[in-house]
Amino acid sequence: MRAIGLMLLLCLSCTGVHAESADARFRALHEREWAWRMAEFPMSATSAGVHDHDDRLGSVDETTQQRRLAYWREIAADLGKIDPAELSPRERVNHAIYAAQIASNIGGIEVKSYLLPLNSDSSFYGELAQLPRAHPFETERDYRNYLARLRAIPVYFDEHIALLTTGLKTGVSVPQIVLVGRDAALRPHAQLARPEDSVFYEPFARFPATVPEAARAELRREAAATLKTKITPAYAKLLRFMRETYIPGARRTLAATAMPGGKAFYARQIEDFVTVKLDPDAIHARGLAEVARIRAEMDTVIKDSGFKGSFAEFLKYLRTDKRFYARDAEELLMRAADVAKRVDAQLPKYFNLLPRLPFGIAPVPAAIAPFYTGGRYSPPATGSREPGYYWVNTWQLESRPLYTLPALTLHEAVPGHHLQNALAAEQGEQPPFRRHSYISAFGEGWALYAEHLGIEMGIYRTPYEQFGRLTYEMWRACRLVIDTGVHHRGWTREQAVAYLRDNTALSEHEVETEIDRYISWPGQALSYKWGELLIRDLRTRATKALGPAFDLRAFHDRILALGSVPLPVLEDEIEAFIAEGRDP
Repeated sequence: MRAIGLMLLLCLSCTGVHAESADARFRALHEREWAWRMAEFPMSATSAGVHDHDDRLGSVDETTQQRRLAYWREIAADLGKIDPAELSPRERVNHAIYAAQIASNIGGIEVKSYLLPLNSDSSFYGELAQLPRAHPFETERDYRNYLARLRAIPVYFDEHIALLTTGLKTGVSVPQIVLVGRDAALRPHAQLARPEDSVFYEPFARFPATVPEAARAELRREAAATLKTKITPAYAKLLRFMRETYIPGARRTLAATAMPGGKAFYARQIEDFVTVKLDPDAIHARGLAEVARIRAEMDTVIKDSGFKGSFAEFLKYLRTDKRFYARDAEELLMRAADVAKRVDAQLPKYFNLLPRLPFGIAPVPAAIAPFYTGGRYSPPATGSREPGYYWVNTWQLESRPLYTLPALTLHEAVPGHHLQNALAAEQGEQPPFRRHSYISAFGEGWALYAEHLGIEMGIYRTPYEQFGRLTYEMWRACRLVIDTGVHHRGWTREQAVAYLRDNTALSEHEVETEIDRYISWPGQALSYKWGELLIRDLRTRATKALGPAFDLRAFHDRILALGSVPLPVLEDEIEAFIAEGRDP
């Protein structure tokens, strides 16, 4: 017996060493790749709090894309040599997340998604204008690194122009119909009268005490010269290219599947954003079912409101009655702040762990507001002294109904994006490839679930605000129908606009902006509803399985402790949560 016990002990010891070896090999692999990734994507590195490459923007040309593809394929091959069954439970989860991340990176280059570095909602040049907020400005060295980045803008733009030109030649472009007016974000930079008026000059308007007084005048002179001789001409060149070449030459078709290799591209987009392989027809059918369910709830709310008239007449009433719209930008921001503080008061009832990072409320930057969504969350760079920001679009106030503001605030601020992002950033025990990644199906699914949680919190106080919540839920259900309708079934823009207009109380401007977003950003819109459906289903499962032992705060904490993960990983983790809750 003693000999058998000794042999068993030795076997267990060997197993432990083997598991430790697998963990160590996996950590070495992802740490090596992360260091490479930070050097390869300098602006992402800055956002992640890695400041070794703050003097560069990075390259995007074809040669760089193929080099990245080759490297990630090597990483995938090395990753395939590690058996997940040999990993510890924590590392097994990390492995599943990392493998999906690497597969996405490889797949994106294989289908040439880098030829589409802009859409109707965002662009490489629009994101670059956020550099003054993302870059650190604590020391003289920080300022000189920033100037080096500004000097790199002309080459950065030239590389993007080359990619866009290749896209035109090969038929891989953003549809022309959604590009009209999208060059507006370039004009303020291309037609700059004085360097001091540029957003890029703002860091030089005031310096922290840590920057020597003697260096400040020189830094300002260098900034003004760089703006005048490099940045303004680079933006002017890009503006001419967009107006004279790209927009006129962009494809006339709408569907992603109409491009060469479009079916593979759309399948990749779906998998990237939803994190599971799905048939477009199955998505479309689920969307139709959700639309029918939500419409029934909308009809009940209309009846409860006392309104006498048809569904279409109620939508017209909401879109045209001035009582539902703010008189000025300040009122809209104040109403958003009021909702946010009412939500804050409810958070301890629904979450055990809350983030340390606060958030502010600010208008969407004027340069992008005309084509931007009603609101968005803007997280700070890691290690910065900035808060998160809940951006509220104050442009064209007649398109920003107050009855949707509670749902928007729950989604973009708390307990939606700010709560989820801030908690993810504060979990230092997770590897950086998890802390600094964002998976749309998880993050957007959580934010849409947060809108629904607002019912329990008592945030929706009138039938109109309830209808606003339902119009947002309907909006996300319509996305399942419209995205697949356009990119898989050949819908026209007119069909898509009519479907969203007829089923939601979104303003006409929002309807058109949203449809252009779906046309130019295939697959992304699917992630919201698909993620929310899973989270609500998991809550139902846990509630039924655990009965009185179900703890809603613990359920929420378990989800948010994951950071941002693919939906299959989320499902596995909540199944484990249920199993643990069943144990005596």
